[in-house]
Amino acid sequence: MLDEADAALEFKLSDLIFSGPEETLKLTEHTQPAILTVSTAAARVLAEQGISAAMAAGHSLGEYSAHVAAGTLSFADAVRAVRLRGRYMQHAVPAGEGAMAAILGMDAGLIATICEQVCDQMTPLPKAPGAEEFNLKLACVAAANLNSPGQTVISGAAGAVERAVELCKQAGAKRAVMLPVSAPFHCALMQPAADRLATELARVDVKAPEVPVVSNVEAKPNQDAARVKELLERQVTAPVRWEESVQCLAGLGVDSVVEVGAGNVLGGLVRRIAPELTVHAAGDPASIETLANA
Repeated sequence: MLDEADAALEFKLSDLIFSGPEETLKLTEHTQPAILTVSTAAARVLAEQGISAAMAAGHSLGEYSAHVAAGTLSFADAVRAVRLRGRYMQHAVPAGEGAMAAILGMDAGLIATICEQVCDQMTPLPKAPGAEEFNLKLACVAAANLNSPGQTVISGAAGAVERAVELCKQAGAKRAVMLPVSAPFHCALMQPAADRLATELARVDVKAPEVPVVSNVEAKPNQDAARVKELLERQVTAPVRWEESVQCLAGLGVDSVVEVGAGNVLGGLVRRIAPELTVHAAGDPASIETLANA
């Protein structure tokens, strides 16, 4: 898989993964293809062991891994697309002008109301030379990740996010903390990135997913090839509706889920959203072997 990634990207992603430097790997244009490669490698090993998905879903970048697993996108096309996706997202907003924050222990509806109040009170900032024009009401601050009951991430203009954090604390949030991110993902400030990504996706061949893929944008399964690019483009500026996506899977009869790739964050979210589901990990050789022998 690393050889395939190196060939598709025409640079040694494998060297960066194994040898660093870490600060270069952490740049989102490198992190995104690295995560996709590792996730797809794990999915291929599972397939070799006879373990395949009846449905697929992925959180933000993970939706591309889901589409590769579902046969919608070739790995080479996907790894090139997510590298550009990361680059475009990084460059969409000047450093320091955007921010994200995690709000814990508060109803998502109340958070949305607070964000709307902040946007109503904000005064437009002077337009920087060469900056994109945005509707302040849309680009201010809004929910970016609806992760699980009591866990919402907000994103937008830095001042608006900071104000929303203070108001959420005053309104009784268990925790409200700024996140160390490089850009305000999944909000209207990402529109330039979405526009540039749409141009790249137009060049990519898309097949009908072999299994339904639950999209972040709609939290509904899709197997229509004609809608894949539109949903991936909209995903850049739209909130990730992960809680609803997991509820959708459970409602369609899924009883067991496998978190494919590094980490266990999504497995933890799934357990909080739908505790009746059995959650497995498949992120390293040991966990994959355990699952294959189960």
